[in-house]
Amino acid sequence: MSPDSPSSWLNYHHLLYFWTVVREGGVVRAAERLRLAQPTVSSQVRALEAALGERLFIRSGRRLVPTDVGQVVYRYADEIFSLGRELVDTVHGRGEHRPARLVVGVADALSKLIAYRLVAPVLALPGPIRVVCREGSTEKLLAQLALHEVDVVLSDTPVPPTVRVRAYNHLLGECGLTFFAAPLAARRLRRRFPASLEGQPFLLPGEGSVLRRQLEDWLQQAGIRPAVVGEFDDPALMKVFGENGAGAFAAASAIEPEIRRQYRVVPIGRVESVRQQFYAISAERRLKHPAVAVIVERGREL
Repeated sequence: MSPDSPSSWLNYHHLLYFWTVVREGGVVRAAERLRLAQPTVSSQVRALEAALGERLFIRSGRRLVPTDVGQVVYRYADEIFSLGRELVDTVHGRGEHRPARLVVGVADALSKLIAYRLVAPVLALPGPIRVVCREGSTEKLLAQLALHEVDVVLSDTPVPPTVRVRAYNHLLGECGLTFFAAPLAARRLRRRFPASLEGQPFLLPGEGSVLRRQLEDWLQQAGIRPAVVGEFDDPALMKVFGENGAGAFAAASAIEPEIRRQYRVVPIGRVESVRQQFYAISAERRLKHPAVAVIVERGREL
């Protein structure tokens, strides 16, 4: 059968009913939204499943939950109907001011201040744009990149060798580390830094982060054993604890002024031998999305 034959075309009415069921959270509410009988909606969804040869829903208790294939179909449907609305708006002269959309995946180990610094130039582009930020582990975000759910991933590490995803690393820059503490502790710790960290309360990034490994290696080589009182997957939360005197912490020197201003902490010393790197990871080697190209180009000025 030819792929262009009418019998192989997708029935967009079936797709619309399926999309509505997912959006509304069930057949009952979808039927109300579509002003159709529930059996009609159910039969149309089954017709789409038959046409695709895949189950799109599984039942979990009293709820219908999209299968893995169903989630993929829903994402395509959402894009299709979004483009449809854009088409109508354009024909009627309403589409010229429709904002472009950029979906950015931000690795949870990456400083939010760094992420903002990297994405901020996009907001200054001519023409309206909507930035959607999604946070998660680098591995999770790379899986979303492979499915084109995000346009770019910002991370403190390149694509891990264990992740089998076709993606390209764009090194944006690197910098050393600055150590911070609340003002009262900083006056004492800066005098003999880094030896002054010995036995003192210290905050570490969560296990598995690149910065955590770098800090532990540096402390071991320097023969310094601080008293680790906290570990944090969220860098922003670690800084809040540091601001309130829980312990000293380290962060990228590139954002030292922002950290001092936002968290009211004081630098106690800097280490250039430990380098923190920042990457933009894309699904293609040649960047097609203009906003992603801006992030890479301007990010190298970080």
